[in-house]
Amino acid sequence: MLGSAALVGASVPVFWQGGMADRAIIRQEGRVFAEVDLKARKQFEVSGPLGTTLIAVEPGRARVVADPSPRQYCVKQGWLMRPGEIAICAPNRVSVQITGRTKVYDSISY
Repeated sequence: MLGSAALVGASVPVFWQGGMADRAIIRQEGRVFAEVDLKARKQFEVSGPLGTTLIAVEPGRARVVADPSPRQYCVKQGWLMRPGEIAICAPNRVSVQITGRTKVYDSISY
């Protein structure tokens, strides 16, 4: 019984979340600025119309650390860890998205 529960728990990221996260895609004004392997530990400074957005990538996750946008929504997203998660700094035209080996679909992309 306990083994079955562990198996179901371990299968959630693989079958229901688009697989394991493996890359972060950083975009600047809609164009790819960088594609980063999520095994890396790096920081990126991305320029936008309002100033510089700071993005941190650590093993298995990425986040927007600082952004000059007034409401800070993309910073408040916190760590992104699952395929399909995205933080968009719309006023500064910068985004970071987590991807996996398979595409993740939702009602918007359907």
